[in-house]
Amino acid sequence: MNLQLDTSLAEGYSSPSQRARVLTEDWVYRHSFCPSCGKFPLTRQPANSPVSDFWCSRCKEEFELKSRTSAFGTKIVDGAYDTMMARLVSSTNPNLFLLSYHKVQLKVTSFMTIPKQFFVPAVIEKRKPLSLNARRAGWTGCNISLGGIPEAGKIFIVENGIEADCAEVRSAWQKTLFLRQSFSNLEAKGWLLDVMRVVEKIGKQTFALSEVYAFEEELRMLHPGNSHIKDKIRQQLQVLRDNDYLDFTSRGSYRLKQINSAKPT
Repeated sequence: MNLQLDTSLAEGYSSPSQRARVLTEDWVYRHSFCPSCGKFPLTRQPANSPVSDFWCSRCKEEFELKSRTSAFGTKIVDGAYDTMMARLVSSTNPNLFLLSYHKVQLKVTSFMTIPKQFFVPAVIEKRKPLSLNARRAGWTGCNISLGGIPEAGKIFIVENGIEADCAEVRSAWQKTLFLRQSFSNLEAKGWLLDVMRVVEKIGKQTFALSEVYAFEEELRMLHPGNSHIKDKIRQQLQVLRDNDYLDFTSRGSYRLKQINSAKPT
C-alpha cells in the first residue's frame, strides 16, 4: 500500500478543503479495500452524494470519509444534529472512514474505520445553534464523541504509517456485527456498548465480575433511569458471551475472545 498522496490531482484547486478532499478521496479509491469483505477497489459515489463517499459493490457497505492533517481528537465535527439523529435508525447510515495525513510530506499516517453499529445517541453531541447574525441562523450541528466508542469499534487499516493485514481488519469487523444484527433498539445497544467500554478499561484479557461492578456509579450516571445496575451488567455480559465476544471461564470470571484472522478473498 502506497501511503503517498498524489499531489498532481490538486492542481487547479485553490481551496484547502477542496484540495484535501480530492487528494484523500483519490487515495482511498486507489489503495483501500472494503473492511467488511476485502473487495478492492471500493466504488466512488457520485459527487456531492448526501450520505456517503464510497460503497462496496460486493457487500453493499457504504462509507463516509473524513480527513485532516493531524490525528483526530476526542470529537469529530459533523453535520446537522437532527439529520444525524435520524440517520442512526436508518438503513442508509454509512460506516465512517477517518484518514489523517502529514501536512508537509503528504503521506497517510492513520486510516481507520468505525462501523455504523457503534453510532448511538450517546456519542452524538449537540452543538449550540448558530447565532441570529449567522447566514444560517438557528442551524444546529453536532459532534461525534470518539471517547464514547469502544476500542473494538475503531479498526485501523493504517496505524502510525504501518498497514494492517486485510484478514485481521476483516476479522475485527466481523467480531462486532452482532451489534447490528441483534440490536435495532438504540437504548439496548447503548447499554451493551457502555459495558464493552468498561471491560476495555479494565485492561485485562481475563477479568472478574467484581472488576466490572467497580464501574457501577459510572454506568448509573450514564443510565440514570435504571436502578438495577448490577443486574444490567450481568445481563450485558451474558449477551456478550452469547455472541462469542467473551467466555465465562468460571463463576464470576470472564475472558475476552481473541480475534481470529479471517481468510482473505
